[in-house]
Amino acid sequence: MNWISDPQIWLSLITLTVLEIVLGIDNIVFISILTGKLPRNQQKKGRQLGLSLAMVTRILLLLSITWVMTLTATLFNPGELFGVTDKALLEKMAISGRDIILIIGGLFLIYKSTSEIHEKLEGDEHKNEHKKPLSFVATIVQILILDVVFSLDSVITAVGMANNVGVMIGAVVIAVGIMLWASGSVSDFVNKHPTVKMLALSFLLLIGVSLLAEGFDQEIPKGYIYFAMAFSILVEMLNLKTTKKKH
Repeated sequence: MNWISDPQIWLSLITLTVLEIVLGIDNIVFISILTGKLPRNQQKKGRQLGLSLAMVTRILLLLSITWVMTLTATLFNPGELFGVTDKALLEKMAISGRDIILIIGGLFLIYKSTSEIHEKLEGDEHKNEHKKPLSFVATIVQILILDVVFSLDSVITAVGMANNVGVMIGAVVIAVGIMLWASGSVSDFVNKHPTVKMLALSFLLLIGVSLLAEGFDQEIPKGYIYFAMAFSILVEMLNLKTTKKKH
């Protein structure tokens, strides 16, 4: 029980919790948009199940941290097939398990956000009348796919900041608890305002491109991404306030 009086443990816990919440914002937005297409009586259940799966995924990855870190090891190198001899270039072209997961996740996120934007721009009158609505199970499967991608990035970041698995699991549980509490309000706000929903889809498209670039070792600094998102949200909040004042 010495950890209770250890300020370093508490500092790590608070820092990791904040980090998990920041990294989980895009997860909440994605879950809100997907579950928003479900019947009203299933939306809350879908959000709670999606975030609970995110928590379970993160904890399982943390408990198998040795395996997770092997995902950063090189699986194959396309440069060797093309006779590249430059060591720096070869290192950049190396493909690991993590790269493959990020590439697949990035492509999936780009596809989903683009199709959602297309649907919003075309309008309801252009929807296929014979197209079946997305089932609850299909929605949860899509959420689970992105949970794995977001969780992998989150876990690898957490490992770089703390050495105590208990602290990392505690941070995940607290962060997901806060996200579960806030998810209803976030979902209602996103689905209530069409311009906010379009902005959220644009964020997901941006994150998908970022994941794809990171999978090819062309990392876009996350500080730039978060600053652009924060600035866009500020502008949108001012627009919403102006519109409300006019009404």
